[in-house]
Amino acid sequence: MNTKKFAALAAGVALALGLAACSGSGAGSASTASSSKAAGGLIGVSMPTQTSSRWIADGKAVEAGLKAAGYQVSLQYANDDIPTQSQQVDQMITQGAKLLIIAAIDGTALSSQLQAAADKGIKVIAYDRLIRDSKNVDFYVTFDNYKVGVQQATSLLVGLGLLTADGSKGAATGPFNVELFAGSLDDNNAAFFWKGAIDTLQPYLDAKTLVVKSGQIKIEQAAILRWDQETAQKRMENLLTSAYSDGSKVNGVLSPYDGISRGIITALTNAGYSGATFPIVTGQDSEIDSVKLIADGVQFSSIFKDTRKLAAQAIVVAQAFLKGSTPEANDTKSYDNGVKIVPSFLLQSDIVYKDNIQKLLIDSGYWTAAQVASGQA
Repeated sequence: MNTKKFAALAAGVALALGLAACSGSGAGSASTASSSKAAGGLIGVSMPTQTSSRWIADGKAVEAGLKAAGYQVSLQYANDDIPTQSQQVDQMITQGAKLLIIAAIDGTALSSQLQAAADKGIKVIAYDRLIRDSKNVDFYVTFDNYKVGVQQATSLLVGLGLLTADGSKGAATGPFNVELFAGSLDDNNAAFFWKGAIDTLQPYLDAKTLVVKSGQIKIEQAAILRWDQETAQKRMENLLTSAYSDGSKVNGVLSPYDGISRGIITALTNAGYSGATFPIVTGQDSEIDSVKLIADGVQFSSIFKDTRKLAAQAIVVAQAFLKGSTPEANDTKSYDNGVKIVPSFLLQSDIVYKDNIQKLLIDSGYWTAAQVASGQA
């Protein structure tokens, strides 16, 4: 992440929290160190990977906001390795963390760590990915993940011309050949994205306006482990070989994440797709590589989940817990982790198309015009 991007994220978190300033340089002064002790000391922040610019942004934004609020922070990235994340969380507990903010790699793999945290009275905030099968998850901050799936499917329908951007009926009639991709099954969000998307697409599938020529319409068939770009590319290549060798064409692909989208786009490009007939490909996270592809007319859409707002909300929840109060939840029904309904705060997302990149991403300071033009952060 470059300096401008980090500064924008830190400023966004500071603004949302009503802080006076947020340089992201850490707790360097004696007064800051003193306020850190008064505020409750160390907070552990566990992020899944640094292979995605999105998670780098999340980690840096949470860290900057917490430091600006007067806390010490242990920020760790686990490089998509479950044992590494488990060890890192164990270490945070051993170091005396007073609260944990965790974006889990595998939502079912941290039960022993969460029990150890509970035994020491450490509150746990699940960050964007729900941690499952444990009673020791105290709160969940995320976006409305079902709605994200609805938005992904809606953007596919808009790209195909079946809907207009305002949601009214489009001029196209189909039928269109589409293929479906899902996220990693060990990430609880993948099921919410899938359900929101399929609920939206189902009437068109039933009417044969959309046809999944491969026949792979179950999430288990469509899932991409660890949301991996190369795995997605290989699956798309296999679909093209097995279902489209008769000369028929793919018109659209539902993708739940920009990295997966880039793998799909590589496979389609290698298969000869180009220009005006390039399939509609959706995405999520508005990663800079994919934002450039949208600006260039290659990828059709992405879902913008403003990590500055998510980081700020996680900090608000953390501060409430550390002060001994109950954080505000705006959803107490949707997120059953298999043991309990986890109180949650859901944020709203936006669909990014080529014509609103300026408004949503550049004017808001999330990316600069130069970054969009270059495709580099």
